[in-house]
Amino acid sequence: MDSIAGTASILGDGDAAPVHERNAAGRSPFLLTCDHYGRLIPRALGDLGLPAGELTRHIAWDIGIAGVAEALSKQLDAHLVAQRYSRLVIDCNRPPHAASSIPRISEATIIPGNENLMREAAEMRRRQIFDPYHRRIDEVIDRRRQGGMPTVLVSLHSFTPIYAGIARPWHIGALYHRDTALPPRLLKLLRAETGLVVGDNEPYAVSEETDYTIPAHGEARGLINTGIEIRQDLISDSAGASEWADRLARVFGEIEAMLRAERLI
Repeated sequence: MDSIAGTASILGDGDAAPVHERNAAGRSPFLLTCDHYGRLIPRALGDLGLPAGELTRHIAWDIGIAGVAEALSKQLDAHLVAQRYSRLVIDCNRPPHAASSIPRISEATIIPGNENLMREAAEMRRRQIFDPYHRRIDEVIDRRRQGGMPTVLVSLHSFTPIYAGIARPWHIGALYHRDTALPPRLLKLLRAETGLVVGDNEPYAVSEETDYTIPAHGEARGLINTGIEIRQDLISDSAGASEWADRLARVFGEIEAMLRAERLI
């Protein structure tokens, strides 16, 4: 596949802007981000050499999380900043220097359009997709600080029910690294919900080597923060997404009251 290294842009007039936002004037302390919201591929990159079926799988995006994010933004009156392009083009929750930033293999699938990618082509993807998304998150945090508005960062994701042949029992997981304010409260309230299997840094844990959004925008800027992972089979249709948005809106409403009572926000 052509590396398009000599072209000036991978995003043309017919391509969507990488950043998607909802409720920018929302007054909630929660700032919602969604790194794997969409599965678009720039026209210049074609289909990355993949059949259509591969581009609807989890390797391309976080199935179901867009519906949850949209509904939760509305219910909480929270600003949502999301990223429209597939993680196969560039993963906006990976450090750009990481091998998984532009994956050559995702799970067991070879990505032909990412093989033998020249440095200039990789940098173009970073400049035109990764950078605008994270720059926008920074701008939003700056604006909120200038306006005296507290910010609690919540990074929304979904995960596969089965990985490498092993079933994952969790319905939802709270992911974190250094924050000690939000994750314990979130875990306590989720575990009080009837019938939920809740992961504590499961099925993933946040780290500076494997994640970008929480380390760069949450920890580096001193924000209360957490990641959320919801199992995809629970939110793959509109009814499931709505149910989980309702649940999270209720839980985060209680958390906001706790944080305000303790003067943490």
